[in-house]
Parts: sequence; structure tokens; C-alpha cells
Amino acid sequence: MSVETDVVLYDSETAATLDYAPDGILQHLTTGPYTFETGATLPQLVIGYETWGTLNAEASNAVFIAHALTGDSHVARGASTEPGWWDVLVGPGKTVDTDRYFVVAANMIGGCSGSTGPASLDPTGVAWGSRFPFTTIKDSVRVEARLADELGIKTWHAVFGGSLGGARALEWAIEFPERVRHCVVVAATAEASAEQIAFAQVQTAAIRLDPDFAGGDYYSNDRVPSAGLGIARRLAHITYRTASELDVRFGRAAQGEERPISSHGRERGRYQVESYLDHQADKLAGRFDANSYLVLTEALMSHDVGRGHASLEAALERSLGVQFLVAAVDSDRLYWPEQSEQLAKMLPGDYKVEYISTPIGHDGFLTDIEQLSEPLREIFS
Repeated sequence: MSVETDVVLYDSETAATLDYAPDGILQHLTTGPYTFETGATLPQLVIGYETWGTLNAEASNAVFIAHALTGDSHVARGASTEPGWWDVLVGPGKTVDTDRYFVVAANMIGGCSGSTGPASLDPTGVAWGSRFPFTTIKDSVRVEARLADELGIKTWHAVFGGSLGGARALEWAIEFPERVRHCVVVAATAEASAEQIAFAQVQTAAIRLDPDFAGGDYYSNDRVPSAGLGIARRLAHITYRTASELDVRFGRAAQGEERPISSHGRERGRYQVESYLDHQADKLAGRFDANSYLVLTEALMSHDVGRGHASLEAALERSLGVQFLVAAVDSDRLYWPEQSEQLAKMLPGDYKVEYISTPIGHDGFLTDIEQLSEPLREIFS
């Protein structure tokens, strides 16, 4: 299989002459055909990714950071003025010190931030849309391995992620244990639970039931399924936060001069919490593709590192030799701390769960990640 690439390949004899793109700038690797876990194929894939720092001569200082569901590869600022979603953690002199480590972040296949997804064009110039293959976390990792190969990275010093990113990090340690030294799994599990699948199913149904969804082939239409995507985001965001945080921030207060109790038929004003959810929905609908939301959500629903192995225990046993850091958010009501405790017990080794303590809920893995700085120093010392 021939592979086309627009990146400079790593060569230990010429490492000093490698010309990397500026930190935090989106790059693209064009690679050959890929067969998905389901057996479906695409004739070509493009992987959008960003890097920070420099790969050393031994290629031993590489760190892979995986984004969450609606995140992207822009982990830290670098040469870009755009804030990164883990700026507090990644950068010169920070916990993941880009003066010492070569950090790589890739946009997951199926998304809409630089890698091939449903909105990408097929060889005839038509968006893949409803024809885009079902994608799994295992597919994501297998494609990311191609990127590692092209960058000359045989073994990651660490793979690291939270939520969907944590699932990808764990899958790396199961799929390619010989290529991972350390694995950091934050607010994620070894397999999706029934409740997590249930929350996700309502979100996917909201998108598919939008009259503008057009069976997934809406790209040439005047309208896109932003209403369905907005409902999906509202529900998701509720699971990312806690009841107590919403009560403290909003309570039962009305939004501005709006009147939630109205005598004007069915029209009424909003409570502050409703306005907040509307804002979250509008933000996502303005930057994210509904089909990609479906692909990535259903990939997370299918998450099960035990699939393809004799059992979940047998799959986790493959990671013997990988050093883990398992962390949870103490107020998480989507990925319960008990699930992280269970994962830590099942891993081959003696691990205790590190905790991010915050009233926020699941999103604490984004807002309060600096609380893990101390345990992370053992990996990034």
C-alpha cells in the first residue's frame, strides 16, 4: 500500500535538520486507504494534527494528547494566538514541558476539525455524509498509529486524555502496549456503561429526528440540523455539570427582563439556566458538524477495550508493562468515580485513583486539570 504524506519523516541520522511546523499550527497527513473495524473502507484518509516542541534524536520524548468529544487538536497556544483547551498544562515550563517533550495531538477520524469526516469529499467531490463508515475508538487509535509512524515515533513516552480522550489513551495501551510507556486516563472507563449509552442515544436521536437532517445528506441543502444538534448539546452539557453547580450559578432566577411565567399563551421568558443551555447549543452548532457529532458519540457508545479479546480482563492484561495514572473527578455524574476505581483495580499493577476535586462535575477534567500536576510530575519529571 502506497502512502502519501506531506510531513517530514523522522530520520535519526538527520534529526538535527528536521523542519517542524510552528507549535500549535494545524498540519495534515494524507495517508492511504483504511479498513475500519466494521470492515467498511475509505480510499484515503487525512489526519489533522498539531505538534509542540521538538522530537529528540532517540525519538523518546514524544507525548500523545487525545481530545474529548467536541474538542480538537489545539491543546495549547504555541505560535497561534488561539487559546488551547489545556493551556494550563501544556507549554514551555509547564507540567508537560514542551521545552523537553514533543507533544502531538490529532483530530479524531470522523470529526470536523481537520481529519477526514462525514463532511469530507469523496473521490467524485460529494460529501461522504450518511455513507461515512461507523467509527470506533479502536479505529481512531489505529489511524493515529499511522501518524506516529510517519513522525518516526515508535514508542510514546506517554499517551494522555480525558473523557473520550481518556478512552483513546486507554485503547492505545491495549492495542499497542509495546508503543506506550505511560498512560494517563482521566474521567474515562474501560467500556461505556448502559447509562452512558442511554444519555448518548437521546442525543443521537435528537439529531436524526431534526427535519433538516435529511438522512445525513444535508450538505448541499439550505439548512443544516442545528436544532437537533443544539438539543443534543443541551442534554450533554447537563451531564457534564452537577445539579449543585447549576443551583449555585443560576437557581430559579429569570434571564434579564424575561418572565418565565407568562400570560401570553405558550410564549414565555426563560430562566437563566435555560439561557445558559441555549448559549451552549448555539456555540456548538456554529462550529461543529452534526454528522461528526453522531460519529464521535456513537464511537464512544461502542467503547469497549475488551472487544476482540477473550474478555475485558484479558484485554487489560495486555497492558502489562505500561505504567498508568488513573484519575477521576469527584463530582462527575457521567463517568462516575467508582468506574475509575474499578478500572484501576482491573489493570495489571497496583494503582490508586487520583482525584480532581471540584463542584463542577465531569468538565472538571478540563477546568481543573492542574490539580493533577503533582502526580503527573512522576511521569513528566
